[in-house]
Amino acid sequence: MKFEAQVKEQPARFVAFMRHVGPYSEIGKAWDKFMGWAGQKGLLQFPTTEMLSIYHDDPSTVDASQLRSDVCITVPAGTRVDGEVKTMTLPGGMFAVAHVEIDATEYGAAWDKLMGEWMPAHGATPDISRKCFELYLNDPNQHPEKKHIVDICEPVT
Repeated sequence: MKFEAQVKEQPARFVAFMRHVGPYSEIGKAWDKFMGWAGQKGLLQFPTTEMLSIYHDDPSTVDASQLRSDVCITVPAGTRVDGEVKTMTLPGGMFAVAHVEIDATEYGAAWDKLMGEWMPAHGATPDISRKCFELYLNDPNQHPEKKHIVDICEPVT
């Protein structure tokens, strides 16, 4: 795992999203459904469109079957949505950001390293009034080693 972290500002983002309830490891099901919807609406305008997942619950205190997460893409303000898809503004501000290059099985380890090692060592305190998220920076299928390049973003005070 490649891991570099720093505290830096993240912009507010206006997103279209679909909620997933269940184990975080099963969020791919929501991504498949959501990307089908977004593609039909012509909303996938890479590289301008950003893809991210927002996590609402602490898996150490919430049963896996009740964990809430949102799969999101950035969209222009005023974008029309329907069905299970909603819009919101994800607040910006200061975040501990871990820039990682990982395989699909290392997401938990990357979060653990940021939250359990890097943040305490650097005096970074989570801001529970804002949500943490992952910002996906590549298509792993296009990476020679199928690695996921991700910014893991934890809001800090």
